[in-house]
Amino acid sequence: MTVPSGDRPVRPIRVLLADDQALLRSAFRVLVDSEPDMEVVGEAADGAQALELARGQAPDVVLMDIRMPGTDGLAATRAICSDPALAEVRVVMLTTFEVDEYVVQSLRAGASGFLGKGAEPEELLAAIRIAAAGEALLSPAATKGLIAKFLAQGGDYDGPAGAAVRLDVLTGREREVLVQVAGGLSNDEIGERLTVSPLTVKTHVNRAMAKLGARDRAQLVVIAYETGLVRPRGD
Repeated sequence: MTVPSGDRPVRPIRVLLADDQALLRSAFRVLVDSEPDMEVVGEAADGAQALELARGQAPDVVLMDIRMPGTDGLAATRAICSDPALAEVRVVMLTTFEVDEYVVQSLRAGASGFLGKGAEPEELLAAIRIAAAGEALLSPAATKGLIAKFLAQGGDYDGPAGAAVRLDVLTGREREVLVQVAGGLSNDEIGERLTVSPLTVKTHVNRAMAKLGARDRAQLVVIAYETGLVRPRGD
């Protein structure tokens, strides 16, 4: 299914569902397929099947349950995000836990963000669109809070290799933007705060990702915390 946009058809967002509960997959399929700009291209009951389907179907977004039997969502996410052939695939982790160290590990593995299974349908659809557009970090304030709480609890967290020593490759403005990204602000909000255009902010974000080897904004947040550029605050 395609949605007309002027004279050019827009390809629908291709979504892969990975969850060991068939009932949940069915509910997600009905929801996603009801949208004119989305389509489900496959369903997986475990991580190994999700990886196989990702390679075969080339989805734009994978909705990945963290905890599944056999190969879990974390291992599958790591495999997908480390495969150069799947560089354009974005993974959104689904979790029933508000604070879960596996979520942090999944962000480190390359996931674009996470969403609670209790999220409203509109939130899930918005998350898919955001991830597909490459603007993930999903639920930035929640992700920031989760990372902060995990670090404050003394979690075993070492982050992307060499990130701390690579921070010196950033310009002063790029560091400033990185701090704001870690604060959960959008490009528009950062632009307003720093008195620059959102396009300029996006340029700085993209340059920071390239220099730090981050896959997306989610990993920028992780790097900001693990290097101490941003420190967790207690509740």
